Amino acid sequence: MHLFWHRRDLRVPDNRGLAAATADDTTLPVYVVDHDMLARLGRRQRAFIIDGVRALKARYRELGSDLLLRAGTPATTLASVAERYDADTVYYNHHYRPARRHRHQQVDEQLPTASVIDLTLVDPATLAPSYPNHSQFHNDWEAEPKPTPATVQTDALAAIDDATTIDDIPISDEATVDDEAPDSGAVGIDRPPAGYAAARDRYDTFLADGIKAYNDTRDDMQAAVERPVGAVSRLSPYLAAGMIGIREVWADAAERYDAAEGDAARNIDKYRYELSWREQNYHLLHYNPTLLTENYKSFPNRIAWANDPDEIAAWKAGETGYPLVDAGMRQLNQEGYIHNRPRQNVASFCTKHLLIDWRIGARYFAEQLLDHDPANNYANWQWIASTGTDSVDVRIFDPVAQLSKYDADADYVTEYVPELRGVDSDAIVEWPTLSAERRDKLAPEYPDPIVDRDAAYERAQRVFETALGKR
Repeated sequence: MHLFWHRRDLRVPDNRGLAAATADDTTLPVYVVDHDMLARLGRRQRAFIIDGVRALKARYRELGSDLLLRAGTPATTLASVAERYDADTVYYNHHYRPARRHRHQQVDEQLPTASVIDLTLVDPATLAPSYPNHSQFHNDWEAEPKPTPATVQTDALAAIDDATTIDDIPISDEATVDDEAPDSGAVGIDRPPAGYAAARDRYDTFLADGIKAYNDTRDDMQAAVERPVGAVSRLSPYLAAGMIGIREVWADAAERYDAAEGDAARNIDKYRYELSWREQNYHLLHYNPTLLTENYKSFPNRIAWANDPDEIAAWKAGETGYPLVDAGMRQLNQEGYIHNRPRQNVASFCTKHLLIDWRIGARYFAEQLLDHDPANNYANWQWIASTGTDSVDVRIFDPVAQLSKYDADADYVTEYVPELRGVDSDAIVEWPTLSAERRDKLAPEYPDPIVDRDAAYERAQRVFETALGKR
């Protein structure tokens, strides 16, 4: 018998490690409730993961098997289970986060193991250690063959009945990533349904209604409000938790690309291209385990982060006086999700206009996001902060110009900033540039800008050019 050790791969279909285990012997699926690893998650995502474990156990029972649930450290717990069931090998899917790598090593030292690359379409180790930009990474990555979805032999799953459920195991609700999050304990947000079936349903909705127009609508903020699972896939929480396999996602997109022409093919290809960013982020973490804590880019001089506590608090609460930034942060706080366009803008405003260290922003995202993935979160924050892989020395998003371009009618802003409802959209777009008197007359309950737009821009340029040794 084999054991399969489930972690952030809460599904049966297209699970490469589970497929490898079931290929030649009876396999017992196991999930170890690792309190230390769960404590590294934000409360919201932790609740979503637990929902996913519950759904996975139910699915195994439907298949005539069960998900064995035990609490403890993985090495000790898996050794005990292996002895109890006379299992000869522990299979698992490889992960890239340093803490999870450490868990791998501990298990490898105690038990015969077999690990499989499952998180990515292309094994990062097959590509060059670094690339000057995403385009060059994409070219090499695109040339690599993409595997088909993995086939699990469900008839090889162990016929057991384990009475322990996830609800029987006490799980601590201690503060996790960011103790200062204004509503870090608010797990009672409307979480999406968890599990593979829910992920598949969401993806099917996008394939039917959105993928053929993806490039045209992905930055359409009106569409983001009116049809949030049509304009974009909203698969990120499921991919982050491993509730759907990346080969399955790729295969379905590729099938539709092959059958499409013209604008539809262009839109579908853009979706496939965006998946390559996810792949590069895993590639970065594979080769740079310190990506979560240290600047990827080398600076000859220190970056003079301001880290003003009042400005940090205003940014977290969505009270900066910049409508697009505040709308994005309020969506994050209310839903545990933020659309990609405002996601980029709130991160840029944080690291450039406010000069808040990217690690502070990334930790807050880790606390609040349902779709937090260490590789994606920290690599993307570093890209925005100009400390990562971006080939531009100092990239700064102008929150006024961005609002004018992507939400000129203020549909997205007024969805999340009720103080601005009823205000003319032109005034909302230009809000940080209006006089204090006019702002007070139009929306007295909405805050004034906490920094001057132009002065903050110039300060950011000066600070980063100094750090780069260009001043």
